[in-house]
Amino acid sequence: MSRRKSSRRRSEAGFTMIEAVIALALLSIVLAAVGSLVARNVRGAQQLEQHTALMQTARLIASRLPQEGQPLPTELSGREAGYRWQMRISPFVDADTAVPDSPFVPQRVELRVQSPTGAIVSFETVRLQYRDGRQ
Repeated sequence: MSRRKSSRRRSEAGFTMIEAVIALALLSIVLAAVGSLVARNVRGAQQLEQHTALMQTARLIASRLPQEGQPLPTELSGREAGYRWQMRISPFVDADTAVPDSPFVPQRVELRVQSPTGAIVSFETVRLQYRDGRQ
């Protein structure tokens, strides 16, 4: 009688091989999904950091424009911390539509910045410049 009880306990104690394989397969699927999610989040964070650095560089360059209506050249370009940039200044309105009594002339400022990885950001703004170049 004791033999029956001991053989019965052995068959009920522990997992079968198929149960262990199924559990490992499920665990590996869950870990693969979590790993994929983490990798995607890391790539997204890197892209966000690169975009933020690109926008900060563009703002830095735009903030260095001559202030208070000082004259601007028609084209500027250069490098800033590995970022290439180019700026074009052109009249915002033609002579026919300009306000004749205004001491200012609106200028269109186009800025293009390229990161070392090749990403590009472009934007336009309008700046008022004294009509006769005075301050």
